[in-house]
Amino acid sequence: MNGWLTLGLLVISNIFMTFAWYGQLKLSEMKVITSQTPLMLVILLSWGIALFEYFFMVPANRYGFSGNGGQFSLLQLKVMQEVISLVVFSIFTIVFFKGEALHWNHFLAFCLLIAAVYLVFMDS
Repeated sequence: MNGWLTLGLLVISNIFMTFAWYGQLKLSEMKVITSQTPLMLVILLSWGIALFEYFFMVPANRYGFSGNGGQFSLLQLKVMQEVISLVVFSIFTIVFFKGEALHWNHFLAFCLLIAAVYLVFMDS
């Protein structure tokens, strides 16, 4: 159960982090914030969203880490997080930024990420 809980928490945390990092770009596109909006305000808004990311990322790592009774090594947790982050970012980009497109090299990169996950989880 910890594996699925960890995976779910990592997905949720990455959704919040993607919105914290890149949501302000969409808000600029929508004219909600402009180049005149003080950068500190944009940073504080992003931090406010990122706070929720920590509510999910910290427990994901805590529950998932084998040193705490979970089933993943630190390397496995990190590779999972990176792959989830790129998948969430790709979906975010396709849904919210219609002008951005995925190309063959992006799909090849995803295949290489899958290979990285395989290698990290492979018994040595």
